[in-house]
Amino acid sequence: LQTLAHQRVAIRRLPAWHFDLDTARRTLCEQFGVRDLSGFGAGALTAALGAAGALLHYAQSTQGARLPHLQTLRVEAPADFVRIDPATRRNLEISETLRGEAAPTLLSLLDTSLTAMGSRMLRRWLHSPLRDRVVLAHRHAAIADLLDAQVPLRQCLSRFADIERIAARIALSNVRPRELAALRDSVAALPALVQTLEARSAPRLRLLADSMIEPAVAARGPARNVAEEPLRLLVEQLAAEPKALVRDGGVIAEGFDAELDELRALQSGADRFLLELEASERSRTGIATLRVEFNRVHGFFIEVSQAQSNRVPDDYRRRQTTKNSERYITPALKAFEDRYLSANERAGARERALFDALLERLRPFVAVLQGVAETLAELDVLATFAERARTLDWSAPRFVEESVIEITAGRHPIVEQGLDTFVANDCRLDPSRRLLLITGPNMGGKSTYMRQTALIVLLAQVGAFVPARSACIGPVDQIFTRIGAADDLAGGRSTFMVEMTEAANILHNATAHSLVLMDEIGRGTSTFDGLALAWAIARHLAREVGSHTLFSTHYFELTRLAEELPAVANVHLDAVEHAERIVFLHAVNEGPASQSYGLQVAQLAGVPASVIRAARARLHELEQQSVSAGETPDLFRPRASTNVARTIDPATDAAPAAHAVLKLLGSVDPDRLSARDALDLVYRLAALVREIKPYDQH
Repeated sequence: LQTLAHQRVAIRRLPAWHFDLDTARRTLCEQFGVRDLSGFGAGALTAALGAAGALLHYAQSTQGARLPHLQTLRVEAPADFVRIDPATRRNLEISETLRGEAAPTLLSLLDTSLTAMGSRMLRRWLHSPLRDRVVLAHRHAAIADLLDAQVPLRQCLSRFADIERIAARIALSNVRPRELAALRDSVAALPALVQTLEARSAPRLRLLADSMIEPAVAARGPARNVAEEPLRLLVEQLAAEPKALVRDGGVIAEGFDAELDELRALQSGADRFLLELEASERSRTGIATLRVEFNRVHGFFIEVSQAQSNRVPDDYRRRQTTKNSERYITPALKAFEDRYLSANERAGARERALFDALLERLRPFVAVLQGVAETLAELDVLATFAERARTLDWSAPRFVEESVIEITAGRHPIVEQGLDTFVANDCRLDPSRRLLLITGPNMGGKSTYMRQTALIVLLAQVGAFVPARSACIGPVDQIFTRIGAADDLAGGRSTFMVEMTEAANILHNATAHSLVLMDEIGRGTSTFDGLALAWAIARHLAREVGSHTLFSTHYFELTRLAEELPAVANVHLDAVEHAERIVFLHAVNEGPASQSYGLQVAQLAGVPASVIRAARARLHELEQQSVSAGETPDLFRPRASTNVARTIDPATDAAPAAHAVLKLLGSVDPDRLSARDALDLVYRLAALVREIKPYDQH
């Protein structure tokens, strides 16, 4: 709910009685036409049934009718999926960026699906990675088969409409004629798709192809398309190119209904009758400009200009006067109008009835169409994975039973698309190094390195190929992330409180098979508190939990954990300084980083040069104090005297002059000095130095 509120999505809270267990059981049993829910494996569930019943009741209320296309219930156990909590979904930017935008995300990168059904299934797969390695292996084998054979599967899939949505609209009786035409053309394309898949050896592709073919029955002969009967109905009854709406007519095929054909013939004969009437009336009246017209408001009429109105016969009856003409009706024209309008209304009613009858005959096949739609969606996702693997140079991951995550030349799938050159990095997590302490400069690539590892694992568990030269992945049950800084003002939680809440969730729920990403933990509080918390959390994850952990930090003191705990290892991302500039290498190396390069990054961000110089001077003093005192200095302690000032004997009169030198130097901005100003400054400094005694000048 907090996520939806952040996205400014309207939230409707249902009353508690909607979740009543007995009411939910009764609602669900009525929906599926059963006495109890044991057949679905849901008989012993309580909270889940209450939620399902409330959801079904809400859907029925929004549609104002029953939902006959919802014909089954499927129970999913948490152990079937890799758990991803809301914070992790947000931080990994699976389908939405941290700023709430739709792109660029993992979904936007992968979604080259050719059908709306495939696009929806792709989203579901990305948010529900599997733990069943048999299913994942079949998906990987199918992708490899599609890659090796260069199968034109995507060309076939491009011919299919959104059968899933159309089937639902048939069940709800609100489908449009052109949607049925799209369904007809899609079902007609199934044999070509099956033929394309027949030569494939991957078990999953063969199974999907077989699911679209109905087994042979002795009384019926050879196997045929599972949707052949709906196709026959649509071909027989639906016009080749129907109008958009039933009320516009032209929806039912000609020759299907004799009564409708007769009414249509009467309608189509109107044009010929009007032309003949117009010719005969011009001849009878001698008015060459006379016209016979029709509009929906006034029906049929004979139009004569005002100048010729005195020549009309006596049997003409005035129907309407306009600015420049008179409109008349005759007994013969009135009789035809009555027959025509009656035929028009009767044809519309007949066509509506025939269309409704067609929907009634199609409704029993909704479940069949839904099965076809699910098969097509999976084929579309697998073909999309194959296309992405070929285009983006991804490789097949390998699953092992050992507790290990070993990635060679891994890349961030989204970040690399925006760079000319992406530096690939390895990642190795195994029982001997379960926690990697990652140090290095800001903007050096620590977060990218962590996220790419999680995304590679996620893609492997979805059944896709991965952006790496190779990936060997052991059992993974959960993926956790604690990345970024954000508060929850509506919930009354500070940035640090959000950080600690997410950390607590990880510490309580992570296992030895979990992948944990912790970025800059402890930075929301004082230095000592944050350092202590970061040390304790890292130590707990390494010793007590034993999860595969990537732990990014700027607390260099934490790197000593590698000396205390054998399961901890240090890695860092390098940077070099060149001409007072910093160059990020983005390469991960073993061992801790030597420095943080915080001032250099601040300079890149545009912090004023005077602030950078002041910070550099203060940093030097703090480092000197730390060395001399052997402890972390108090950043808010009054500034100590400089070395130059300490060389002056306070008892002498040279001290004020020395301080004047320092004050003058401190007020100068070298970047803004002109040549003349610099020369003046040298003279002023020389004058001040002469006031200091000779031994003080040293």
